[in-house]
Amino acid sequence: MTNSSKLKGVFLIALGATSYGMLATFVKMAYAEGFTTPEVTIAQFIYGITGILLINAFQKAQNKNQATKATPKTMAQLLLAGTSLGMTSVFYYLAVKYIPVSIAIVLLMQTVWMGVVFEMILEKKIPSGKKIISMVVVLLGTALATNIIENQMVFDWRGILLGLLSAASFTTTMFTANRVGIGISSAQRSLYMLLGGAVIVFGFAIANQTGAFHFEIFAKWGIVLALFGTIIPPLLFNAGFPLTGIGLGSIVSALELPVSVLMAYFLLNENVHGLQWLGIGLIILAIVIMNSNVKKLD
Repeated sequence: MTNSSKLKGVFLIALGATSYGMLATFVKMAYAEGFTTPEVTIAQFIYGITGILLINAFQKAQNKNQATKATPKTMAQLLLAGTSLGMTSVFYYLAVKYIPVSIAIVLLMQTVWMGVVFEMILEKKIPSGKKIISMVVVLLGTALATNIIENQMVFDWRGILLGLLSAASFTTTMFTANRVGIGISSAQRSLYMLLGGAVIVFGFAIANQTGAFHFEIFAKWGIVLALFGTIIPPLLFNAGFPLTGIGLGSIVSALELPVSVLMAYFLLNENVHGLQWLGIGLIILAIVIMNSNVKKLD
């Protein structure tokens, strides 16, 4: 692979991670205008599904119906896998109602150690040395990023719990996405997973929306949330990861963390202290260690 191709991959993944990093701040801004979590998630998923449907139609026309189609079994598996995607959106968007965006994104990044535990349970094997080191580093980084050590911040326990639940469901999404429906196009996989997620989102909305649904959400925030959270990042990641490889791609995708914190700092005026930045740096370091090629630690 040429250096120019790898550089292109890094650029694509960086843009995708930046898009994801902006998402929570936009959700918080929608909340400030009086919109609810059900309204935000429904608008995002409806526009997201519409966008992915159009992309699938375009690819189908380009390939002249020669692309591999999903079997009923694969469709069912992707729909089921997509439910964790829906739960991630619901838990994460609920979390930012109770805690700052800069803390919610740190909790979401607990996928680093949750993924190791998940893999250990499923594959019944002891994690490698670098994975154990990564787990320790990310936990230390989390302690610093949330200022637990100085005990200067008091957070709503609901936000902490919801943030951790979003990380757990996102870990499930990543595991299933890398194992289910690999033989079909990424656009098809995205579509079925979004449809599975929509079942959770719509069920949540029906159970929790009180009062009239504000359809203005579709004009004000729906397209923005769908573009930055549902359409742009998957397309850029699917184009970039084959060029960089999983290791380098995962490191670049960690850009989501500082972008999210900076967006919250500049647009929401959230306070971010020096120790928090150190903690964020340690979490990014943990991702680098996890994807490094240090054979002695394997």
